[in-house]
Amino acid sequence: MTTPNIPLSTLRVSCINCNLRERCLPARMSLREIERMEDIVTTRRRVKRGDALYRAGDRFDCLYAIRLGFLKSTVMSSDGREQVTAFHMAGEMVGLDGIANEVHSCDAIALEDTEVCVIPYEKLLDLTATMRVMAAHFHRVMSREIVRQHGVILLLGSMHAEERLAAFLLNLSQRFEARGYSRSEFVLRMTRAEIGSYLGLKLETVSRVLSRFSHDGLIQVNQKHVQILNASGLRAIITGQGQSGPLRNGFTEEDRS
Repeated sequence: MTTPNIPLSTLRVSCINCNLRERCLPARMSLREIERMEDIVTTRRRVKRGDALYRAGDRFDCLYAIRLGFLKSTVMSSDGREQVTAFHMAGEMVGLDGIANEVHSCDAIALEDTEVCVIPYEKLLDLTATMRVMAAHFHRVMSREIVRQHGVILLLGSMHAEERLAAFLLNLSQRFEARGYSRSEFVLRMTRAEIGSYLGLKLETVSRVLSRFSHDGLIQVNQKHVQILNASGLRAIITGQGQSGPLRNGFTEEDRS
């Protein structure tokens, strides 16, 4: 079950003053429409690093908009191994996995101290029934999740290890930039093992590819701090136009598993 001792904020949520409003809400909302949204988003929830926002099997009744922090979604395989299925950052919504069967199908774990806005699902449905702009936005959120899953399938099904890591770093870069942060320097909130789980790679392979990227002058890595030095070079790896032949072809089938 979800960790019971996570405190709830008693402060009223203010969507109007939130610097992530443009990512959580439709751009064309009027002041009155934003106020109606605030009426249903009345609480914030804080999740400490390593704790669960929710667990697989928990009853679904809310969606969560990430205000601060970083989360991972995980599922458990039949042999007890944890599989990372997604990483979520500020401005994104989590909990959509629970809509289908009214229970959550995965765990959502905080990778750092995190704060989310709690959105009761039934109240959201009532709101979208009378506010077309919000209904369209909610549909776009669900559509983006489908597109993301397609991207993960492509990543795991057709890309070599170095292509997966290059795509992963560039995707993080774009997501940070969209939130007003640097696209060339950021901190990895997840471990190398968690990256490997998400990309379908062994820990040793992740470390080896990152070291090779660093050696080739594509990135600079200092523990969890990453600086992208040559974004064009990373993109060239994905498109097959890179000049590092051994990097493209120097991994065994075991490395790719």
